[in-house]
Amino acid sequence: MSAPIANLQQLLRGMEPELQVGTFAFSSVPHHTDLAGLAPVATLQEREGLTVVVDEATAHRLGWPVLFHAAWITLRVHSDLQAVGLTAAFATALAEAGIGCNVLAGAFHDHLFVPVEVAQQALATLQSLQRRASQASEPIRSDP
Repeated sequence: MSAPIANLQQLLRGMEPELQVGTFAFSSVPHHTDLAGLAPVATLQEREGLTVVVDEATAHRLGWPVLFHAAWITLRVHSDLQAVGLTAAFATALAEAGIGCNVLAGAFHDHLFVPVEVAQQALATLQSLQRRASQASEPIRSDP
């Protein structure tokens, strides 16, 4: 496995955004919900309930409310969990394109969940950010 990268320019140059196959659902279920036999992408305990990210077909099959229909983009770069600026850089690029995202950081990669209907635009925006970083002689900054 590669070593985690903390340098912002290296992170941006190596992002390699990859659109995962499928549509994913963010649902909120009661804390006591049995997840045995499921393979959630992510879970998060909140005071109000358990947020679960699963493929959308599973959410529908279980009758769970779908709060967000999402496409999942993985940044293939091995990002350091303490890296500074990567989230700000890609969130700014997506925001400038009018695309919202929800971010989950794994131990190796960052995972972005964007509205399904703008998945290809989000992917193109991230690829453009990576190209600009690769071509830039000066560091990419998010400030004006």
